[in-house]
Amino acid sequence: MKGYGGLRAESAGRPGTGRAARDDPAEPPGPVLEVTDLHVTFGAGAGAVRAVRGVSYAVRPGEVLGVVGESGSGKSVTSLAVMGLLPPHARVTGSVRLHGREILGADEKTLSAVRGGTISMVFQDPLSALTPVYRVGDQIAEAVRIHRRVSRRDAARRAVELLDLVGIPDAARRARAFPHEFSGGMRQRVMIAMAIANDPDVLLCDEPTTALDVTVQAQVLEVLRRARRETGAAIVLITHDLGVVAGFADRVMVMYAGRPVEAGTVDDVYLRPRMPYTAGLLAAVPRLDAAERPVPIEGAPPSPAALPPGCPFEPRCPLAVPACSAAEPALEPVGSPGHLAACIRAEEIEAAGGAPLAVRPPGALPAETGAEVAAGVLPASGVPPVAAGVPEEPGGRAAPPPRRDREVVLAVDGLVRHYPLTKGTLLRRRIGTVQAVDGVSFDVRERETLALVGESGCGKTTTLMEILRLARPQRGTVTVLGRDTAALGARDRMAIRRDLQVVFQDPMASLDPRMTVYDIVAEPLRTHGVRRPGPRVRELLRLVGLEPGHAARHPQDFSGGQRQRVGIARALALEPRLVVLDEPVSALDVSIRAGVLDLLADLKARLGLSYLFVAHDLAVVRHLADRVAVMYLGVIAEIGRVERVYAAPLHPYTRALLSAVPVPDPGAERSRRHILLEGDLPSPADPPSGCRFRTRCPLFRMLNGAEQARCVGERPPLRMLDDDHAASCHFAERSGAI
Repeated sequence: MKGYGGLRAESAGRPGTGRAARDDPAEPPGPVLEVTDLHVTFGAGAGAVRAVRGVSYAVRPGEVLGVVGESGSGKSVTSLAVMGLLPPHARVTGSVRLHGREILGADEKTLSAVRGGTISMVFQDPLSALTPVYRVGDQIAEAVRIHRRVSRRDAARRAVELLDLVGIPDAARRARAFPHEFSGGMRQRVMIAMAIANDPDVLLCDEPTTALDVTVQAQVLEVLRRARRETGAAIVLITHDLGVVAGFADRVMVMYAGRPVEAGTVDDVYLRPRMPYTAGLLAAVPRLDAAERPVPIEGAPPSPAALPPGCPFEPRCPLAVPACSAAEPALEPVGSPGHLAACIRAEEIEAAGGAPLAVRPPGALPAETGAEVAAGVLPASGVPPVAAGVPEEPGGRAAPPPRRDREVVLAVDGLVRHYPLTKGTLLRRRIGTVQAVDGVSFDVRERETLALVGESGCGKTTTLMEILRLARPQRGTVTVLGRDTAALGARDRMAIRRDLQVVFQDPMASLDPRMTVYDIVAEPLRTHGVRRPGPRVRELLRLVGLEPGHAARHPQDFSGGQRQRVGIARALALEPRLVVLDEPVSALDVSIRAGVLDLLADLKARLGLSYLFVAHDLAVVRHLADRVAVMYLGVIAEIGRVERVYAAPLHPYTRALLSAVPVPDPGAERSRRHILLEGDLPSPADPPSGCRFRTRCPLFRMLNGAEQARCVGERPPLRMLDDDHAASCHFAERSGAI
């Protein structure tokens, strides 16, 4: 059986394999996978859904193609069609050639021979892709034995070798574990190990980092880079994260309404986009390295069952002219060789210098001539510049008074929440304690947004739930609008809930599908004694950018962004002073996310709201929050004003988090230094002694013996190191060394 050390040496000297061969101009390798004019249709007749419409691309050995676009653009359906995994009722036409051999329409025996061998796939949800009743090592070994004639012992040895390759610690022991015993990031690494088990020539990765923390995402991307180096495989990376593509891919294909609308090298597409949709996506991405607020794309993608005439993007395009609705533009060469765009005004955009155009509401920018297009060209970020550190107040409103002069609307002091860890069914016994929150303190002032950030399992949501319970905490105090929750009775608790509302992460799960939008928004009003809520409901819908005439519809009739706006309208019904936002944009497309963020910022300024904002996306936090508290394993690692924490983080964990956030700029992303944390978050049932971050801390490894002993034996307090900037690290002043 071939080991990966030998595979690397063999790949390096084999023509057409790996980046070294691909960069040799004397012998350019041919495509390993060619997709030509691929169409996928579900149903027939007037109700037919054309999910994929004429997709063509080719990838060479060692090359990475990024496929991006909003939900419903056809990205995942394309990959399933290439793998032959679509249901029988799907009609698929076109051509899919693997090493020049046609596999589209091949019988199941032929497809089974190439799946997992020559071409493999990493699915979006590893928990559903792995069989829960089989051990992880057995599942990887099975993938090896299907394509190779090896013994069970050799296959099991190969499974351990693969787990070690993708960074699973103590691989021999973890191979005997079941999928539910792994974290999300580790399960995704198991999927990658299974995908590369037979040295495939093509890897299709369908959203491999979706729903992962940024630190785990960075680890998974590093595993994919390692897999590409070791196997020389071509990678097709399907994702909605433009920052990931900027630093990982060689070429990019942008999809909209089932077809490619722009394609080319990452540098060409990101820095010189020729399609307004691409420019709009880039402008809508919250950026960690820029102070400009993201600019949303107005409207929503069309239904694949009811595409508009002409260019599908025309109803949302700020540069649309009457000719755009006459016929759908072809994907044609523009600018540099290999750069393609489907826009009749691509040449005018090129003449304007190729800088991204901010996608504004239709009518905001004249679009009759190239000169008028040039007049709308903005800086490379794609959005108007905003002075760094200067709060933007919509409508010219005055900035709030200094923080120290504003009322405290929420104060949390020494909050503790531990859960018993038990074992047994009939005779349950306590075997430990889960320290979910272990001494958290912060406050939120009037007209202020405090963001709680950190990896999954750090205690953000538990902290939020303890506040929303409005009851006596296990230990510590929670004071809401000057009232200690430990002293509240039922009537007091009901009164405070008028001023404390919440917007949940998943709008579809938090809105009752049986109720109309009118009833959903009116329910809190009726609960608190408003007999005729109609006028207030209409006012609220207008406030969040929805049509009052849509009040009779149900939640399932709206897009994700519109549903979240309904949830926000409901939260604002009783004119609260404090709104808790639990990951309010994490489930939304980038273009829709920008619109909801704009709405939240505008409502805060207009209504004088305070927000407690729970998030894992640090780029989003930069554009919405005033202050940020970074949590790790139940404690606050760092807290302070956003601009201070982001510009000069004091805790090694904060530095690692910020370095792991991808930036949608190819040059900047490739030149950035990423701090990769080793391992996964320790269990809150058995946290490390002393500093809880020391087991993963890159600074800890640089300390001498006495200093390390202090980190092991002494828990660092949250100490103020600058004006409104505190960190819980014994050696925070030296964190810049990592």
